[in-house]
Amino acid sequence: MTSSDENHVLETRVRSVLHDLAIADWEWISIDPKYGDTADFCAQYGYDLPHSANTIIVASKRGAAAYSACIVRACDRLDVNRRVRRLMGVSRASFATPKETRELTGMMIGGVTAMALPEDLAIYADHRLLEMDYIILGAGSRSAKVKMPPQELSKLPGLEFIEGLSLPED
Repeated sequence: MTSSDENHVLETRVRSVLHDLAIADWEWISIDPKYGDTADFCAQYGYDLPHSANTIIVASKRGAAAYSACIVRACDRLDVNRRVRRLMGVSRASFATPKETRELTGMMIGGVTAMALPEDLAIYADHRLLEMDYIILGAGSRSAKVKMPPQELSKLPGLEFIEGLSLPED
């Protein structure tokens, strides 16, 4: 399967999740893949960083392999060392490598989204996302983003909104 075919499959899966969960008021934003990284996307397309949210895969670094997905505002810093580690119940955790992320989700960094993740993967979203009128998430590939009300994330099975999941950037 070519990269283009993989992108199409992922994007179709994300659109299906949006439809199946009756996510309201979402907008599909097609982009040039070279602007898939959040900061590049915001600069190129005129969106502000606080409205963008990153879905970050976190991996255990000791013991049995464990993973979680965390959604935080792009202008904030995920609290991996304290908050996420405790939520996962592991002694050490770190950002998953791009290779681990791809193997686990089928998605590349810059396109990872909470919609279309493996069903058994814990999903934690920073509670501060709910303060936003909208957020922009990856859409499964580096070729698109999804704009939606953050409250709609609560429709994702297993997603938990967590106080203090992220820290404001210094």
